[in-house]
Amino acid sequence: MDAKDMGDKLEHILVTEEQIDAKLDEMAAAIDRDYDGDLLLVGVLKGAAMVMSDLARKIHSPLQMDWMAVSSYGLGTKSSGVVKILKDLDADVTGRHVLIVEDVIDSGLTLDWLRRNLMARGAGSVRIAAILRKPDAAKIEVPVDYLGFDIPNEFVVGYGLDWAEQFRHLPFVGTLAPHVYGG
Repeated sequence: MDAKDMGDKLEHILVTEEQIDAKLDEMAAAIDRDYDGDLLLVGVLKGAAMVMSDLARKIHSPLQMDWMAVSSYGLGTKSSGVVKILKDLDADVTGRHVLIVEDVIDSGLTLDWLRRNLMARGAGSVRIAAILRKPDAAKIEVPVDYLGFDIPNEFVVGYGLDWAEQFRHLPFVGTLAPHVYGG
């Protein structure tokens, strides 16, 4: 699916496929400079699937990949403030260099909890890579070591981000027209 296939559902594109690809090249080069092996990439499901896959293929240093799914929303649409692990890591992080890979950083609360949780498990180091960050949505400052793009605090879809489990597969990041989601 591309922008033409979306018809009137797409309001505008914020970050193009080409911009994402170029930024991932830069991020991978920086990661290669910082690590020489025993790197564990931890993708946060489901949104990070695209960025994790594309970023991992661009990194030349030896690495392993694992996944976590966490939720802080419960049954509502606003964060409950309590983080629940829905799918834990298979790998042991003790003494390992861990790089959390995220699609977007909004409030930072869940990501901060996850970073502290992995450190408490004995990780040698924990850093963060994110393709998108919404600085205006931040409730807590989370150190981001490898960042793609700062974007406005708008509801975005594509490149792993969804609305009602749709639009994750878009190769770009864009905003939906308000009539799609009733906004």
